[in-house]
Amino acid sequence: QVQPVESGGGLVQPGGSLRLSCLASGRTFSGYAMGWFRQVPGRQREFVAAISWRGDNLAYADSVKGRFTISRDTAKNTVYLQMNSLKPEDTAVYSCNAARGMQGYWGQGTQVTVSL
Repeated sequence: QVQPVESGGGLVQPGGSLRLSCLASGRTFSGYAMGWFRQVPGRQREFVAAISWRGDNLAYADSVKGRFTISRDTAKNTVYLQMNSLKPEDTAVYSCNAARGMQGYWGQGTQVTVSL
């Protein structure tokens, strides 16, 4: 089984950038599609971005298109989320998901706060 572990969250000013990392420990994540989701307290978790296991198909939520970029490094078992032009409404706990067929694994999440 794959165990995603997120890192890279923190406090950033509006307009700033952060890069989140998700290390898929346990075994190789070849064959797993990877996705980033975010959640604000009191609201449902929402999709942010996803990348196919080959890295040739990408998907983004409309709210982050043009600002966020998802990528993966298979050799490092890691997927990244580069977040630019951050806005206060991007504040949330960001979680990584590894999915293959009916299997899905979640990380614990990392807090991103966009504020002055």
